[in-house]
Amino acid sequence: ASVVATDASESFVAHARAALPDPRARFVAASAENLPPRAGGYDVVASSLVLNFLSDPPAALHSMKALAKERGVVTACVWDYAGGMEFLRRFWDAAVELDPAARRYDEGERFPVCSPSGLEAAFRRSGFSGIEVEPLEVATRFEDFDDYWSPFVGGPGPAPGYLSSLPAPRQQELANRLAATLPREDDGSIALKARAWAARAES
Repeated sequence: ASVVATDASESFVAHARAALPDPRARFVAASAENLPPRAGGYDVVASSLVLNFLSDPPAALHSMKALAKERGVVTACVWDYAGGMEFLRRFWDAAVELDPAARRYDEGERFPVCSPSGLEAAFRRSGFSGIEVEPLEVATRFEDFDDYWSPFVGGPGPAPGYLSSLPAPRQQELANRLAATLPREDDGSIALKARAWAARAES
């Protein structure tokens, strides 16, 4: 078996090549509109946690379909930002309580494809039928509040970007709100769930 993995970021691709020097794996810098073809098509073409960031998800799925062999599998998964990504959902709910304008940055509002119906609709618009959509859930456990909060401070993504735009007192107010409302285990840890929706169809 062999795998061709793509990312639009040259630096991500370089890191992957260095981390996995396996001759069965090939890493290519490519956009969703310029994916590398394979003679005869691929058995499986998969998109992991990126579809919602593309300007035209159905067009990207159509490109994936074109790369798959006849009766090959095309699959994609996206985070359930509206309800299933609990650590982000709690951040945005607290942010909107303090600042209603934060709603426009909330991935749950911005990415309608990140739902079972939205993901299935994107596949249908790309010409697929027999689409299966399933949830994928993982536990996300944080040792304490600092462990929960640290990814939001200076990290990538809409939530850290929104946080960094706030003056220090408002950042602290948001941190205090979350520290007071997040569920805690007896040992002080914070146990939350992260859910993605995965769709699968044959080309």
